[in-house]
Amino acid sequence: MLINGVVADSLPASDRGLAYGDGLYRTLEVLAGQPRLWRWQWQRLAADCAALRLPCPDEALLLAEIATVCAGLPRAVAKVVLTRGSGQRGYAIPATVQPTRIVSAAAWAGYPAERAAQGITLRWCSTQLGLQPLLAGVKHLNRLENVLARSEWGDPAIAEGLMLDSDGTVVEGTMSNLFWVHAGQLFTPPLDRCGVSGAMRACIIDTARQLGITVAEQRVLPAELLAADEVFVCNSLAGIWPVRQLDGRTWQAWPLAARLQQHLPAA
Repeated sequence: MLINGVVADSLPASDRGLAYGDGLYRTLEVLAGQPRLWRWQWQRLAADCAALRLPCPDEALLLAEIATVCAGLPRAVAKVVLTRGSGQRGYAIPATVQPTRIVSAAAWAGYPAERAAQGITLRWCSTQLGLQPLLAGVKHLNRLENVLARSEWGDPAIAEGLMLDSDGTVVEGTMSNLFWVHAGQLFTPPLDRCGVSGAMRACIIDTARQLGITVAEQRVLPAELLAADEVFVCNSLAGIWPVRQLDGRTWQAWPLAARLQQHLPAA
């Protein structure tokens, strides 16, 4: 682990990331020292920094630190955390901000291969996402809604849970973005009121359009999602997981999801 470029494993108790969740993070797969989907990861990190008015780190510096922490690991999971650094007591943003940059890595543990090939079982979560357009899409450090939603089940046969917003529309999974297919068209919920805009979500949208697949953002109710021709979830580590079962509804084939799986960038 590197903290501001130095090998360390602790932060001051005054860091605003700890005190207020004042920061953001990205999690990414690293192959032979090279972060996968970096184009989309960097775009999202820069956009999130702008949304939080947080100074964005130098791209070359960040890549060098990712390579350092992943050295000796042929396949790794890297995590980049940026906070607004330490400050005096109170919510006000300090006049002079000295961000804290944390870059860490762990050996790749992976997911069962059958999830991508055979599909997964989902459940509905009762924990809802609050509406806050100013933070919508940002992968900020306050993920308590997701933590509480994920704590709702312990059954290993259920791979993921879907979360609704306070208006009752489906937004995302606890750790994933959501897509569905209707009449050959690909849909995903807009993330203008809540939710996390993931790098894999952006990659899938770009890849689908390159393949000539129409993609649209659309709010969806649970009953409408259950009527879809295909449903799948995604994130940067899992890739695409087709949904086999949700709330008594079963899907047995996912032709569009399989096509996208075959065409996702390798790097």
